[in-house]
Amino acid sequence: MTAPTPTADHVRAHVRAFILHSCLLGAAPEELLDDTPLVSGGIVDSLATVQLVAELEERYGIAIEPHEAGVAFMDTVRDIVALVMGKL
Repeated sequence: MTAPTPTADHVRAHVRAFILHSCLLGAAPEELLDDTPLVSGGIVDSLATVQLVAELEERYGIAIEPHEAGVAFMDTVRDIVALVMGKL
């Protein structure tokens, strides 16, 4: 039996939890908005981006191309959710 396809809300919650745990230690969850600039705002650095890509690929069984692991596709939670949902 295959697992149900995750919803955008599930992906959003997972991405937010990852960023809060890995990049914004001690920040209140409400400080991270769906449109908070992550890469361009200096919240997510290159190492965290690689870790996030690996996490998303493993968890959702998707492949994120190298050109998709940058600011154009992963600058906000909203961008990341759209990327993942488009690959599911």
